[in-house]
Amino acid sequence: FGRMAEPDEILQAIAGYFGGAAPLSGRHALVTSGPTHEPIDPVRYIANRSSGKQGHAIATALSRLGARTTLVSGPTQLADPAGVDVVHVESADDMLAACREALPADVAVCAAAVADWRVERVSAAKLKKDGGGPPKLALATNPDILAALSRMGNRRPHLVVGFAAETERVVEQARVKREKKGCDWIVANDVSATASVSGGVFGAADNQVHVIDAAGVESWPLMTKQQVAERLARRVADHLHATAGSAA
Repeated sequence: FGRMAEPDEILQAIAGYFGGAAPLSGRHALVTSGPTHEPIDPVRYIANRSSGKQGHAIATALSRLGARTTLVSGPTQLADPAGVDVVHVESADDMLAACREALPADVAVCAAAVADWRVERVSAAKLKKDGGGPPKLALATNPDILAALSRMGNRRPHLVVGFAAETERVVEQARVKREKKGCDWIVANDVSATASVSGGVFGAADNQVHVIDAAGVESWPLMTKQQVAERLARRVADHLHATAGSAA
């Protein structure tokens, strides 16, 4: 295209490449998005910063390419994407349970910013400031959803894609994460104050990412989050098409 193509035009072009059918028709895609909220008491919680914009855009892009798409979303201010099955959750435990319930899937894209820790004992009543200083909160480790999906045995999705939000040594840290989690691809971005996205990645319309797989690193230019989603969805479709052909 001589100009930036619209999503429907991209879908039509890809459909032609795949013989006229939507390239992900008959496939099931699982996407996680947004933050998780881990309660401290009835009014407070621990969370990671995430608007859900990138994850929701990915779910939309995969659906546009014909996939039956399940989006497991933490709390966001975003509308549910049209044509996508959405499961709303709060905590990391809830998100993992919803992902397991959604299986089997051909591809899982873990774009959610899951809180790493939760409070070991949630208070049933609001914790009060009594002049004695802040309460001591014992933390427990949350389930690792990306690692869990990567190690599902015969229930593992054919392709598992994780996200890595880093503030330094972005590609190096993402490579380590891919090996540690056991996923196939990692999509990494720089969320530091010096990142190329003006004003920071969280809540922004744009993103700049690196896609790390077993073959190496693809560094993509600064794009809108929708454009990142469309390009990632095309990469997923190409991969599943190629692996299906080699297995035939």
